[in-house]
Amino acid sequence: MLRLGFPVLGVTDLPRAVSFWTSALNLVPVSEWESPGWRTLEHADGSGRALALMRSSSPAEAHPRLHLDLLTDTTEEQNAEVERLVELGAVRVDWDLYPPNPDFVVLADPDGNIFCVVDLSRAPSGPS
Repeated sequence: MLRLGFPVLGVTDLPRAVSFWTSALNLVPVSEWESPGWRTLEHADGSGRALALMRSSSPAEAHPRLHLDLLTDTTEEQNAEVERLVELGAVRVDWDLYPPNPDFVVLADPDGNIFCVVDLSRAPSGPS
């Protein structure tokens, strides 16, 4: 039976990406799934695989067709997490596709991979 695995991000600097994403999401590298061009990261509580990083020579896309959404429950939490991620090495993206009153903030990881920090309290599915 086919099952969905976990997202894989292409990165140019594997050690830097491991450092960023393990700190950003409280993940740990899985040693048995490691190679010079690949790292699998799992939840620190051992609840399973979460993300993989693969060495890539292609540049990150400015408007990727697929990206990660990192979720927060409140605007205050969103603001704090955005600041924490920037301190870890993420950069704010001057996103040209923001809707009016966005519920998300667009960031890029140290390799330029775009991701969003979403405030679920303001998301379309959240309370009005």
